[in-house]
Amino acid sequence: MTAKAAKPLTDSVSLATVAQETGVSVATVSRIVNGKSGRASPDTIARVEEAIARLGYRPNPVGRALKRRASRVVAMLAPNLDNPAMAAIAVSTEAALRDAGYVMILCDTHDRADLQDDYLRAMRDQFVAGYVMVSAVRSPGLADAQKRGDPMVFVARRNPLGGGAYVGIDNRTAGADAADYLLARGVRNPAVLTAAQNASSTAERATGFVERLLARGFPADDIRRASAPGLSHIEIGYAAAKNLVAEGGWPDGALCVSDMIAYGAYRLAAEGGIAIPESCALIGIDGNAINRWIAPWLTSIRIPYEHFGQYVVAQLRSLWSGASTREVNVPHEPLEVVERRRA
Repeated sequence: MTAKAAKPLTDSVSLATVAQETGVSVATVSRIVNGKSGRASPDTIARVEEAIARLGYRPNPVGRALKRRASRVVAMLAPNLDNPAMAAIAVSTEAALRDAGYVMILCDTHDRADLQDDYLRAMRDQFVAGYVMVSAVRSPGLADAQKRGDPMVFVARRNPLGGGAYVGIDNRTAGADAADYLLARGVRNPAVLTAAQNASSTAERATGFVERLLARGFPADDIRRASAPGLSHIEIGYAAAKNLVAEGGWPDGALCVSDMIAYGAYRLAAEGGIAIPESCALIGIDGNAINRWIAPWLTSIRIPYEHFGQYVVAQLRSLWSGASTREVNVPHEPLEVVERRRA
């Protein structure tokens, strides 16, 4: 019997192709490929093995991994990786995933819904085991992923569609701590600087700040607020401070809902000859490691991002096992500790 000519190797050669060529079932071919020939006769095994070699069939390791839930790749989608806080979360999570035997793919969404959806589609094509969504935004792709039940952990910012596993801090308490700190230092003209497109995390910080001032007897009309549009927090901080000053001059103390917003506000103060923190105490939230090098004037509530990774991995494992997840609020450092470290 003349052997058939070898067909060119193509990605279209599948178990079904081999089964059709040999006249046996796909299940039989699969068992032989995986070394579990079972009740297959020696003749059947020989025919299947000959067809595999002739057709150039190669098993799909990714497909196998998916069937065994053994994919070892996790995708992190995070915005604006030039922000030290985002980079710190990525470093912590990558290290924790690596220790757990996983590989992390990092994608910068630039806080844009369209890019987030592009990456969600691309990572689904890569058969990732799960997603770490840092400061996610509402998008159609996110809604689709949630409906499918894709394993997702939301970090720093809660799921904009509601629900899901979460790792972050108690943002309201952080804002309240900033208010207590300023009041203890005799601030009488407080303000808060935020982004116009306030996310859940920064909105909660501003809310906690204002609520604590009100609870301490501060008149609502005396609490000044300013915001600015955009995606870059450093530019937002500059523009928001400019809006605040235009409406009533510099406050004697202000909460900036992120360190980057504080950097922008400081730039405006420097241009106007305003001494920081002597004339206006700026309080940030992040505690970026570079502050002691470039921002010794800033008192910032420090978020221990270096610990986030272990909680992210624990949440992913719960999702993979079908167990319930919980909201994890990692304790932030009290401002008194931060102040002593600055001194």
